[in-house]
Formats: sequence, structure tokens, C-alpha cells
Amino acid sequence: MLFLLFGIVLLLSACGESQKPSSSEQNNNNAGTETNANSNAGANNQNGQDDQQNTVPPQEEKDSVKEQLHQLSLDEKIGQMILAGVQGTTLDAQAKQMITDQKVGGIIFYANNVSTVPGTAKFVQSIKDANRSNPVPIFMSVDQEGGKVSRMPETVESIPSNGKVGKTKDADLAETMGKLLARQIQLVGFNVDFAPVLDVNSNPNNPVIGDRSFGSSASLVSQMGIAEMKGLRSEGIIPVVKHFPGHGDTSVDSHLDLPVVNKTEKQLAQLEWIPFEAAVKEQVEAVMVAHILFPKLDPDHPASLSDVIIGQQLRGKFKYDGVVITDDLSMGAIAKNYKLKDAAVATVQAGSDILLVAHSYESAKTIFDTLKNAVKSGKISESRINESVYRILALKQKYNLSDEEQPSGDLKQLNADIVDWRKQVDAR
Repeated sequence: MLFLLFGIVLLLSACGESQKPSSSEQNNNNAGTETNANSNAGANNQNGQDDQQNTVPPQEEKDSVKEQLHQLSLDEKIGQMILAGVQGTTLDAQAKQMITDQKVGGIIFYANNVSTVPGTAKFVQSIKDANRSNPVPIFMSVDQEGGKVSRMPETVESIPSNGKVGKTKDADLAETMGKLLARQIQLVGFNVDFAPVLDVNSNPNNPVIGDRSFGSSASLVSQMGIAEMKGLRSEGIIPVVKHFPGHGDTSVDSHLDLPVVNKTEKQLAQLEWIPFEAAVKEQVEAVMVAHILFPKLDPDHPASLSDVIIGQQLRGKFKYDGVVITDDLSMGAIAKNYKLKDAAVATVQAGSDILLVAHSYESAKTIFDTLKNAVKSGKISESRINESVYRILALKQKYNLSDEEQPSGDLKQLNADIVDWRKQVDAR
């Protein structure tokens, strides 16, 4: 019996061991599992690689402005920063030389450059033709504000002053005004208008602004000025708002001498700066800076030469990255107090992009030579020049400027539209 029981135990024990897998079988099974896992991972990696190979990384958009900038020589870049006046009513040899040698980026016309509509159009086109040897189309600019600041021939119906339009308090009429101003200057081929005026006429004794302003209220000037700006741009004309930081509280004409405004930053922010801030929010294309001394902000430099006002305020606090243009550097405010060479360097260092200089070919050459020498000496870096030229080229590309563009418009229809609009203004 004992032998029989012992035999049964041995038999049961043997059956239990045969059911347990051997260690080698476990290893093989585990290895198989790992192999399968690795195989799946490999398949996933392969699919990932295929996805990467089949997915073309998105190409960076080409910066056409940067490409154009890189193609310009130093002379051509410095030329873009100069906007100069011309003499007479036809293209003379000196103007041709200024375009060819100094490669100026823009021309401004004054009343003495305007004759008839066909004559002025021919003059403008002759400048564009002369500029075709240069790689960048030229700004053709004018002060066409309406009222007493009008450069158009007598055959073009007049547009009343901002002050008269401002009294209507009708932004639609101001926007139409901008469109009509644009159509006026397109008749002879201009592409830039130094308008609207955003000065608040807070000083009734102001000898230079007066009814060039829409009024004495910052909100009214903002409303009407922005509307006019939009009207100009809607017709394909580049607007230039002026005269930052504000010319409305001056008692001296900056054409004759340097005005001084003893206002603090806080005071300016509560009045003069309101329309300009509104324009910046509307992404205004260009801002003209005035020759006015604000000693409580910068006791040493007028606004047009001041890093405090252009660099820290307009560029910094306002976050404006558009084109900054000086008022005419040949005006008495600058000419009586600064050498043109010093003013040219100072305004570029402060953040200006375009230096306006009228009435003298020699002055344009002086600015060109001064800026070129300043770059070569290290006083101004070429990268600083590039910043300004980039903004200028971007604006010209935005408006698709071309020296091929001809004067356009129907004078008879334009005059009828101006007369109709004036009746609306008079009725208000």
C-alpha cells in the first residue's frame, strides 16, 4: 500500500512539472514579445520618416522689400532719404543732375513749380522719366491742403479750408474732401500729399496754422483728420499727417524762426498728441515732424532733431514704425540756429527717415554728402540707414508706385464734384 501511495505522489508531481514552461521557453516567449514590440516601433518610425519625407516644410515668405534693399548701393540708399525741391516749371539740368547723382527718393512741388494742368503734368512726368535710371520709383509730393495752402492751377475748382469743413463736424464730408484732394493732385501725376493737418488750433494768435486746422478741439481734429486721411488713401494717394508734435499753440512761424512751446509731456498728451495717436492707430503711412522746441521734453533740440520726441515718444510710446519726414530743413527755424550738416546727422540719429529740403539743389547735395560721410566715418551705422530705407521702400511697394504711372482724371467731372461738395459744406 505504501508503495502504491508513493507511486501516485511521484506521478502527480511529474505531471505538475510538465505543465510549467521551461526558462528557455519563457525567454523565447519574452524575446518574441520584444521583437513584436520593436517591430511595431520600427514600423511606426518608418511611417514617421515617410511622413517627414512626404511633408515639405513651409517655405518662408520672401521679403520683397528686404530683397530690394539688399540690391541698393549706399548712394542709392542715402538718396532715398532725401526729398528735394526743384526750380521753375520745367526740368532743368541741375534737377536732372540731382536725380542722377544724388538719386533723390522724392521731389516736392511748390506754387512756383505749377503752371497749367497740362504744363504741370508734363513737368511731373519729366521727373519720373529722369528717375527711370534709378532702381526705385520716385515720390512726387505736394502740399495740397485746401484753403490758402493750395498748389493747383486756377482751372481746378478750389477746396475750402480745413477750418470751414471742421465747422460742419461731418466726417463724411471730410472723407470726401480727402478724395477730392487726391483726385486734384492725380490730375498732374503726384502720388504724395502733405495732408491732413492734425494740429489743434488752441492758440488764436497762431501765425501759421489758423484755419489750416479743423478746429480747437482735439476730438474734432481727430475725427475730421482721420476721415480726410482715409479719403486720400482710398484714391491711391499717400497721406502725410503733420505737424507732430503739434504746431497749434505756437506764436512764431517756423518758416521764419524757431518756435518754443513750454508744455509738459502730460499737457501735450491731453491735447496736441491726441490726433496723432489716433492716426498711428489707423496705421498712418507717414508723419511730418515740426521744427519746434519743447524745452520741457528736450531743451537742446527742436522736435525734428530730437531723439526724445521722435525716438522715445513717436517711435517708443506711440509704437510708430511708419515713415517719419522732417519739415523743410531750409526753414528759418533750422537755418538760423543749426548748420545743415549738423541738422542732417541729428535728425537721422533721432529716427527720421526722410529729410525734406526745398529751394536749393546745393542743400540736397550737402545732405547727401553729409550722410554718406557720416556712414563712412561710423557716426551713423549703415544698419541705421537700412532701417529708414526699408520703411521707404515698403511704403512705395505698398502703393505700387511706378515712374510709368501717368497723370489721370477728368478735370470737368472733378470740378463738378467739387462744386457739388462745396454746396453741401456751405449748407451745414
